[in-house]
Amino acid sequence: MTRTLKGKRRFLGALVVAVVMATGAYAFTATNTVPASSAGSGNGTISGYTVSAIAYQLNASTPSNIDTMTFTLSANATTVKAKVVSGSPTYTNCTVTGGVNASCDFSPDIDITTADQLAVIATS
Repeated sequence: MTRTLKGKRRFLGALVVAVVMATGAYAFTATNTVPASSAGSGNGTISGYTVSAIAYQLNASTPSNIDTMTFTLSANATTVKAKVVSGSPTYTNCTVTGGVNASCDFSPDIDITTADQLAVIATS
């Protein structure tokens, strides 16, 4: 008889612990708030930019290095990045003025012998 009573007490104790844990877990999930959102599908034209008036400014003390570069885009942009070395994964952030004029300050400067490509990423 004592064995049955001990077994029931253990079961009852385990049940109480499980209920307390379940209640605690529910308390955390009950406080989650998810704001309303929208979702949808559609299509639009993605057009590219034409880059013109490209000018490279060389470093004054080391003229074999490109210090900055300026260029003009064919349409307004808010974010512009550029790189001039095809093997580099790094794009330099450029400053946009007037929506279409970009200026990129390479730091560190780029050796002109490694400059082999002009790649520009622009978004509006």
